[in-house]
Parts: sequence; C-alpha cells; structure tokens
Amino acid sequence: MKKLTALLIIFLTFNIQAATDVQPFSPYEEIKTVGEKLFGRIANSQQELNKFPELMREIVEQELIPSVDYTYASYKILGKHLKDSTKEQREKFTHSMRHYLIRTYATALNQYNNQKVVYEKGQVKSSATMTSVNATIVDVNKPDIHLTFQMRKNKKTGQWKAYDLIVEGISLLSSKQAEFNGRIAKYGIDQVTIELAALTK
Repeated sequence: MKKLTALLIIFLTFNIQAATDVQPFSPYEEIKTVGEKLFGRIANSQQELNKFPELMREIVEQELIPSVDYTYASYKILGKHLKDSTKEQREKFTHSMRHYLIRTYATALNQYNNQKVVYEKGQVKSSATMTSVNATIVDVNKPDIHLTFQMRKNKKTGQWKAYDLIVEGISLLSSKQAEFNGRIAKYGIDQVTIELAALTK
C-alpha cells in the first residue's frame, strides 16, 4: 500500500511529458497544471521544508487536495455502508478521509526522487463525466511501471479530478475499500472515522 500511495504522488511531477493536442481543462491538462504548481512550490520551499517538515502538509492541502475528489472516493470506500449512514456520519468520515489523504500524500512526497511520467495521448468526449488516463513511470535502472488514473468530471464546475489510481492492475481505491469495509462492518462507521482522525495527528 505504501508503494501505491507513493505512486499516486509521483504522477504529479512537473517533469511529465503530457499528452499533446488536448483541449483546455481536459484531465491531461489538469494533471499537468497541478503537477507544475505543486512541485514548483516544493522546489522553492526546500530550505523551509528542511527546517519544518510539517510544512509539506500545508503544501499538499493547498496545491494537491483541490484536484483530488476525496468526497467521491470516500463514498466509494464506504460502498454498501453508504446507504446506511447518516448525512452527519458521511460528512465526518469524508472530513477524516481528507486529512488522512493529506498526511499520506505529504509522507509520500518526502520520498519523491524526480521520476519522469510519460502520458499516452487521448481524447475525451465533451459529454463524458468519467475517463481514464494511462501513463508510464520511467525510472533509471528500474522497470517501467504502468498506471491508470481514474478521473471524474464535476458537472457544475467542469473540473476533472482524480479519485483512483490503478498500478499494474491494482486499484488503490479498491484496496482501501477492502481495508475499511471489514472494520466498518465490525465496529461501525463512527469508530472507523475516529481511527482515521487519530492517524492524522
């Protein structure tokens, strides 16, 4: 799981070779723009990060999280338990999941080693609300790693956001769903929400 989480961060590197001839606000352009801002800020904050590593969480929250559909991902993780939860329970779980992701991404970013990501060309129909972006991580003296980013379009804003990452056929979202569903079934959504919140401290 640590490998999957780290790879979710790697895809946003500003050394990516993004697909060409894509329309503005496409999922490919969304990834490229976020990556340039995120890693540009990290590069300019190295001295501060060396002194205050916790600054990485702030950077992640401001630069990365707005492009991650953590609400949709949270609902997918809840799965069959979603319909049995109250609005308040869903909001608390989503809130805890958001902070859990910030902590997880910040930890993974500290392991970033300037890998290059090559994206496949692709076009998305204007009516599409879901799509996949295929990519390959190229690292020196290591085998290529094939990725698929699952993207969802916000119907109101038109923005594409990432909600899942599939690495060599393994879905990060499905893995988390399997991990949390058993605990929710046994202990309840409230207890799992508390456990998630405790992990972010």
